[in-house]
Amino acid sequence: MNGSNGSQEHHVSGEEEVHHVSQPILNNGPKHRPLTPMRRCRGVACVAVILSTAFLLIVYLAPIATFVVRLFSVHYSRKVTSFLFGMWLSLWPFLFEKINKTKVVFSGENVIPKRRVLIFANHRTEVDWMYLWDLALRKGHLGYIKYILKSSLMKLPIFSWAFHIFEFIPVERKWEIDEAIIQNKLSKYKNPRDPIWLAVFPEGTDYTEKKCIKSQEYASEHGLPKLEHVLLPKTKGFICCLQELRSSLDAVYDVTIAYKHRLPDFLDNVYGVDPSEVHIHIRTVQLSDIPTSEDEITEWMIERFRQKDQLLSDFFVKGHFPDEGTEGDLSTRKCLANVFAIVGSTGICLYLTLFSSVWFKIYVVASCAYLSFVTHYNVLPPQLVGSPEGDVKAKKAV
Repeated sequence: MNGSNGSQEHHVSGEEEVHHVSQPILNNGPKHRPLTPMRRCRGVACVAVILSTAFLLIVYLAPIATFVVRLFSVHYSRKVTSFLFGMWLSLWPFLFEKINKTKVVFSGENVIPKRRVLIFANHRTEVDWMYLWDLALRKGHLGYIKYILKSSLMKLPIFSWAFHIFEFIPVERKWEIDEAIIQNKLSKYKNPRDPIWLAVFPEGTDYTEKKCIKSQEYASEHGLPKLEHVLLPKTKGFICCLQELRSSLDAVYDVTIAYKHRLPDFLDNVYGVDPSEVHIHIRTVQLSDIPTSEDEITEWMIERFRQKDQLLSDFFVKGHFPDEGTEGDLSTRKCLANVFAIVGSTGICLYLTLFSSVWFKIYVVASCAYLSFVTHYNVLPPQLVGSPEGDVKAKKAV
């Protein structure tokens, strides 16, 4: 899942030589744990449970949350959907931290939970976005997290249903098309009562040494800082998100992610062979400190990524970010209670589908047809009772 997209047209002065990447703490070494048959079977079983629960819960609950409730209130539809999404999504941090024993270390600031947050992060590997769930879960806003993702992912069966009803933002990676898409999606999220944690990855793609060298060559040609551990950010998507949400945002989080000792891929996460540790450094940015003009925001963002590059450089030497220990471990008791609730609900749905009245089978077929229709045509039912604008005015009474 890549974040904001756009051209690399930056305006920052300064000449430096192109540096080739060298990291004392290797990110391409051997796997931290061996891939044993037990790990493989356990990983497959966990993912099978997670995906089956996702399918049945979406099929049974999405029509109620995104159709029936939405006809009366978009706000409460989103609230119900986010609550259910958060319960299911918390299965992944449980897999990472409790089953696979991946150590997630938070550092920087112990940020106060906010309702409406814009997050920008570096993109070390294809699974960075999954570890933002560990932060959002600890802050009680897991169900509200949203991403900008490649439109090709909307062709995935079942997953595309989830991406659509959770109102993720699919982009074509062509700015002349994507700008209108982002503006249209976020224009529907201006009700200050609707929590949103929007995560963007301004680099636009995950980090590799080859991409880094190309980024350094671009920087050399345009007088920009030469970065070793991150790529030059593409700022148009971030600027668009900031401009659309700025008036209603509660906070902006600058997140830097690093791994020991090897960059994981999705299957590494599933089987628990890597990473051994994930380090997440968080800094709060005051909205008043972010410029308003596009050129100034571009320069500001490049400076933030220069700081990220220094943070990562220090991390690869010292093995940690500064100011560690800002977040505690997940509660095993709460995690298990959530797992039993999700698996138990899925079991009930499965029993109703297979062994109960034929009407449940008809409901499942109708639900699949509804989800396919709204996803294919990129629509959600409008609020018919009252108006979303009335919900915005109701904030004054909260």
